[in-house]
Amino acid sequence: MFKQVLREVVERTEGGIAGLVMGYDGIPVENYVKDDSGFDIETIGMELSIILTQISKASHMLDSGTTREVAIQAERMTTVIRYLNDQYFVALAITPGGNFGKGRFLLRTLTPKLLDDLV
Repeated sequence: MFKQVLREVVERTEGGIAGLVMGYDGIPVENYVKDDSGFDIETIGMELSIILTQISKASHMLDSGTTREVAIQAERMTTVIRYLNDQYFVALAITPGGNFGKGRFLLRTLTPKLLDDLV
């Protein structure tokens, strides 16, 4: 089921490259890479898992509540990360000219499907 949801998010997002469900421990659950482009979403996810853990800690220390979403915009890629629970996150990599808003929307609306499968 994870692969189906990731495929849907990537394919329905203009500029979508890859999607990933991963634990904060850096262990991937599932990924989908568009057109077998060789894009290494798992390495990106492993690096981000460390940062996401720190962001969550900072959010709690600042008493701002639970972190729900993080976006990282770089020169060659935008990555949207949606926290699923205290153990897992989903990430979407998008090209610079891609539809960032639609990617965010799809991650938000399809999160319940991913959560159902994690239980």
